[in-house]
Parts: sequence; C-alpha cells; structure tokens
Amino acid sequence: MIMISPFAFFFYSVFAPFFNFLGQHAATQWTTRFFLPHMILPPTLFLKTVRILGSVFFVAGFLAFLVGAVQVYLGKILHCGVAAKGLYKYIRHPQYLALGVWGMGMAILWPRFIVLATLSMMLVLYYFLAKDEERRMLKEYGVSYEKYLESTGMFLPRVVEAPFSSLINRIIPANSLKFVVIPGLLVVTVLGTGFLLREITLRSLPLKSKQNVAIVPILPEDSRWEGEVVNSIVAGAAAGKLPFLKSDKDYLGYLMPVDYVMQGMIADTGGHFHLHKQHHTVALIVDWVLHPFEHLRRPPAAMMAKEHNVDPQMARRHHCPLEINRAEMACDACTFRRVIFVEIEPGPVKHLAGPGLLSLKKNRTPVGFIDLDASLGEIAAVNKVEAKTAWKDVPTPEI
Repeated sequence: MIMISPFAFFFYSVFAPFFNFLGQHAATQWTTRFFLPHMILPPTLFLKTVRILGSVFFVAGFLAFLVGAVQVYLGKILHCGVAAKGLYKYIRHPQYLALGVWGMGMAILWPRFIVLATLSMMLVLYYFLAKDEERRMLKEYGVSYEKYLESTGMFLPRVVEAPFSSLINRIIPANSLKFVVIPGLLVVTVLGTGFLLREITLRSLPLKSKQNVAIVPILPEDSRWEGEVVNSIVAGAAAGKLPFLKSDKDYLGYLMPVDYVMQGMIADTGGHFHLHKQHHTVALIVDWVLHPFEHLRRPPAAMMAKEHNVDPQMARRHHCPLEINRAEMACDACTFRRVIFVEIEPGPVKHLAGPGLLSLKKNRTPVGFIDLDASLGEIAAVNKVEAKTAWKDVPTPEI
C-alpha cells in the first residue's frame, strides 16, 4: 500500500534502508523475497484462486473490522455494558479476527516473506492481548462476563472452535509451556505455508531455457512465443548484437507487452513506469484490490485516457514505447514484445535452468532489454540499463 501511496517518501526514507540491510545478508535475504506471483499473471487456476482470495480477505476483513468497531464503540458511548450482540454474539474478539483476515489478504496482495513474519507475530500478540482483555472484563463484569465466555468462542463460533481447543489441550500440556509452543507453531505454520506457496509458484511458471538464457512470460498466453523468442535471443547474443549478455553468466528474461505497467519493478526502462511517482494513489489501490488480473494487463496510458475521457486505444498508440502510432493498428493484436534481462549472481559452475534461476540465494541484477516482433523473432531495438530498478535499490518482486 505504501509503495503506491502519498507515503512513498516515508517508505524510501525509513523502510528502504531496512529492506536493503535485509537483502544484503544471506541469513535475512529471503525475508524480502516474494512467495506468490506479484507482477507475473498467475499461470494456474490454483494461483488465480489464491490471488482472488487475497482481495476477498482484504475487503471482508476491512468491512468486518469497521462493523465490530462501530458496534463496540457505540456501545461504549451509550453505556450498554458488555458487547454481546451482533458479531459479538458469536465470538468474543471479532475485531481481532477481522484484522487477522485483513492481514492475510494483505499478505497475498503484497506477498513478501517479511509480511508473513510480521503477520504471524501480529496474530500471536492479538492472542495474548485478547487473553489480557478477558481477564480485565472478568474482573470488571464478573458473572455476566463469565456466562458470556461460556457461550461464545474466542475467535470462531464455539461450535467450530471447541473441537480444535479440545485437540490442542490433548496434544499440548496445560501449563506455561503451552504459551510458548502454540505461538511457535503458529509462526512456523504461517512461514511454512509461504515457502510451500513459493515452491508451487516456481514450478508453475512456464520457463523456457536454452544455453544460458531462460524466458518467463508475464502473461500466460505469451508462452506460445517463448521458443521463437529464446532462439532469437541466443542467436543475437552469439552474433554480438546483445552486448549485455555474457556467455559465462546466466540470464532470466521477462517477456511482456512493450507497455507492461509494472516493468519498472524489473528494470528502469523509463519514467512512464515509475508508478510510485505518479499521483493516482486511490485509483491504483482500488484497481489492485478489485481487479486482481486486469490491473496487470492495463497499460499506464489507460489511466490517462480515463482522466481525460479519450479513447483508450488512441491513448495507447500515442504513448507506445516503440513510437508506432498508426490509426489502423490494434494494440491488443500487436505481436511486438519487450524482454527485460536480469543477470543471475553469483555465476554458477554450470548453467541454471527452471526454478533454480529464482532461488532465494541468488541475486538478480537488471542489465538490459530488447523489443522484438515475437511472432517472427526479429529484434527491433536493444537497450542497456543501469543495475537498478525504477525503485532504485529497494528489493522488488522477482515473480
């Protein structure tokens, strides 16, 4: 949220050094990585479902939190005593549950491991905070609150929560050790789920490799051109046409439309793709949450067209990075594609392929990009870039 909001300056001044510190050390580098597709359109039904659930959890958690907040604070103002109606009729801490669901949605929408780590710690802290609140309510309201405890679940309706509580009590001894083991298991489970989802994601990507170059399409339908594109790249590199590709290094190329909206996260390809510097905060956030897949397909020109009430196709042609602006041209049928290359560091003993190119232990540095007619494999332009993204040296998504 911060990345595309007015608080971006705060992110760069406070969080960027923290992320850079984590990314520079082998023991903590993994925390800045992503465990779900963030800039690559999810290629499988399972990953698409997870992404949709992210938006559902985000919106549902936010709305449920507002409902609970209105209920409890309105009751406080009107001196209604124990909140035991509405959501509170079924569970004792609906606001904490809502924040947990909201947090899970946020973790899917911005899927860094560090978000999972902070989410797991947040859940642990909410549990202890809820326990402390219940102790204080028992002291203040006595029998009435004790009856409320007996008829409701803590975070889930009692009929659902009771079997889980019984199982946990049988497995884990009811002593002080329980309050260490359960939080520990929660943290391990949340982070473990992240590693599992990353493995599923990497094995779902339609990577095409040849020699020291691998191609991954941003849009699943572009996988039809992978073979032609990778052959053209290898031939171009052998002929010396792609000077930023070295035979003793491995490269991952991201295949995308030439005006793909999030390419600035891979390399600094121009100011149009510096989304954090543009003033479309609310629109970007709404698009990101409510349109899980369309926002990755929508070029920067679409936002301008909407603001100025002009034809989106005309705006897209006018702002085409290849400067092709023909009235008869249909951008959706355009066969030109951009491939942005990142160099895999450190260099391997032998060439990597498949998910190994996206290993948590490997650094990826942008080196250049090409524009080509993907249907013919003909390279139209070659450009070298600096070893940084549009977000400078802040760790950005690799998937």
